[in-house]
Amino acid sequence: MTEIEIIDAIVTSLKEKVFEKHITSSLSKHTSISSYNINPIVVKYLSKLLEDKYSPEGVAKALFYPRVLGTSINTSFGTHIQNMLVDLRIAEGSMLKGMDIEFVDKLDDRRKYCQLKSGPNTINSGDVKPLIKEFSDIINLSRTNRALDAIRNSDFIVGVLYGVEDELSVHYKAINRVHPVIIGQEFWHRLTGYENFYSNLVVSLHKSIDELDTKDMINQGCAILADEIRNSDLFEF
Repeated sequence: MTEIEIIDAIVTSLKEKVFEKHITSSLSKHTSISSYNINPIVVKYLSKLLEDKYSPEGVAKALFYPRVLGTSINTSFGTHIQNMLVDLRIAEGSMLKGMDIEFVDKLDDRRKYCQLKSGPNTINSGDVKPLIKEFSDIINLSRTNRALDAIRNSDFIVGVLYGVEDELSVHYKAINRVHPVIIGQEFWHRLTGYENFYSNLVVSLHKSIDELDTKDMINQGCAILADEIRNSDLFEF
């Protein structure tokens, strides 16, 4: 596929399977009290912060906002990217434990075994040694079994989907001393062969997001949940 065709396919996939799905889920599953584990003390406090009073609207916002705007959308985004890269044949799924995808690096023509991460601050200090050990164990076993010819440490990489090198956390920099951590523009260049692919993709995604019909989703979702809260025996206002 050409660069434009790949970008169009990615934008369409993310729009339909991540963004629009998130909107639909937010207005169905997340507007029901039964989907929450409610701490009655904390939720009252949060309602006071949000509305300066304990009210159905305040409780709804305290529950709905973090659910809809929280980490789940980032998790689904990262998971979908991995599956999408394979579906679009930009990369291959990896059979190696701990590796997410494999692809032929368009810059050095070597096969890369890649663990994908969403952004430049998505691991903590406790992840560094296990990740390096996981990579090292695979490499040592492959060399022992002669399964991968002339394998190098630099063939096992961490691919960070967005950001720039200066934004990488100290934890990623520690990994980078052993195995390459490739981020943003360079990662997508190596993956697709198109130098400006990442920046062009971001522009197209921003345009697609601007065109999304969010249907006043946040206010609508809070209103639905507030009505259910108002009629629930769980609360006394």
